[in-house]
Amino acid sequence: MINLIEKLLNLIYIQPCYLCKSTKEDKILCSKCKEKIHYLPKTVLKLIEGVNVYSCTVYDDVIKKLIKNLKYHNQKQLAKVMALIMYEYIKELNLNKEYVLLPVPIHKNRLKERKYNHMEICANEIFKLSGYKVNKNLLIRIKDTQNQYKLHRDERIKNIKGAFELSKTEFPDKTLNYLIIDDITSTGATLEEIIKLLKSNGYNNLTALTLAVPDIWN
Repeated sequence: MINLIEKLLNLIYIQPCYLCKSTKEDKILCSKCKEKIHYLPKTVLKLIEGVNVYSCTVYDDVIKKLIKNLKYHNQKQLAKVMALIMYEYIKELNLNKEYVLLPVPIHKNRLKERKYNHMEICANEIFKLSGYKVNKNLLIRIKDTQNQYKLHRDERIKNIKGAFELSKTEFPDKTLNYLIIDDITSTGATLEEIIKLLKSNGYNNLTALTLAVPDIWN
């Protein structure tokens, strides 16, 4: 009888794969779905204002679904998968640095609408894996910008111009290593705006990491 109850409990509480619904592995993302991810090499994707920008994957299929459902549909458990991908990438870079994580902030209007910043959730999950501290208050988004993916490069630069400022009440150690994290980069306009702002205020030990880039960058 006890064995039967245990089997029933296992069936009830088993974790199905979020995408294919398989219950064989008891994981949010099963091995088969994970194999569909197009991982990028552990090399610098782009230099922005002298700062190394890295990205983990190509923005297609599985990654699109993970980002979309975390960002817009409150599927916060997916942050664990995204954070693990980003953390494993950081580890394999072998940079031997302790970072302070700076998740790209969203405007207060978006925060009111969504109730959370998905990149803050990812940063908190990376913290659990790495011990890297998270600073969610240094960067502030003061401009409620249009979605960047709808715009051409020149429009993106104009759209994001002046979108961020630094906290007037937080003054973290500028000698620490800071890792700016975001979900997607295409032209790099958002990262460039943030990097310029940080460097102009004396934050020079910067690295940037995104989960994905469009296929055209590969």
